[in-house]
Amino acid sequence: MLGKREEEYIEAIYDVIQEKGYAKVKDISEKLGVGLSSVTEMFQKLDNKDYIDYEKYSGVTLTDKGEEKAIELSETHKVLKDFLIILGMDEELADEDACKIEHEVRRETMERLTKFVDFIQSHERPLWLKRFKKYYETGEMEECPKTLKDKNE
Repeated sequence: MLGKREEEYIEAIYDVIQEKGYAKVKDISEKLGVGLSSVTEMFQKLDNKDYIDYEKYSGVTLTDKGEEKAIELSETHKVLKDFLIILGMDEELADEDACKIEHEVRRETMERLTKFVDFIQSHERPLWLKRFKKYYETGEMEECPKTLKDKNE
């Protein structure tokens, strides 16, 4: 099992590789705001756990195991970010908070959130979501509209 910091490195390596086609110690150092020696130490650790292939003074690549983990983390991040945006959060804040949450959330919770986000995104602006936005912004709780069955009684 990986720790939060190890996951952050795997995700950073994946992002840099997607952007540049390769990743070096300096790239990850700049992306994560950590020293070169910290990156080298983590690269050695991840190499020993078979998440990356690392050769000193050379680039780093993800192993199949590392890429699988990076994709899982990336998908988790996207779902969390989308969920927070659905709730009305600013995109930049949603991105930052998704980064924090993604390393702590349980798989079962993510499965449910993924289904929820997929469901919401497959519908055009649900009425209850508009009502939630108004409640959040004003503190005013609207009454639920009467259903057809209620109107006939």
